[in-house]
Amino acid sequence: MSVIKKDDALCCCNMIHEDIVRQVRSGLTGDSHLHKTAELFKVLGDPSRLKIINTLILSEMCVCDIAALLDMTQPAISHHLKVLRQTQLVKYRRDGKVVYYSLDDEHVSNLFYQGLLHACEA
Repeated sequence: MSVIKKDDALCCCNMIHEDIVRQVRSGLTGDSHLHKTAELFKVLGDPSRLKIINTLILSEMCVCDIAALLDMTQPAISHHLKVLRQTQLVKYRRDGKVVYYSLDDEHVSNLFYQGLLHACEA
């Protein structure tokens, strides 16, 4: 059985595989899309926002209900919902004086569950 050394993952040669580089370069995602994706992951990097998303996966809810459920203040929930709205992760609808929040689309729950599955891998 071989022992893996700390520097085993480093390449020891200086050879560029032009065909691979050319092929991969043609398939790279544009910088503007990568910046938007980085912002999305930054927003998802907050545990409170993930709790809100987890809540909204299960049911459409108003700020008061989310605050009570998560034991947070209404202003804190409102702030997080604003950030989630700005990144198109949640949407809202008004019913009289009450505003109900829900996930913007199915992609949001998919992102949540894929992240959760990856984080829980042994």
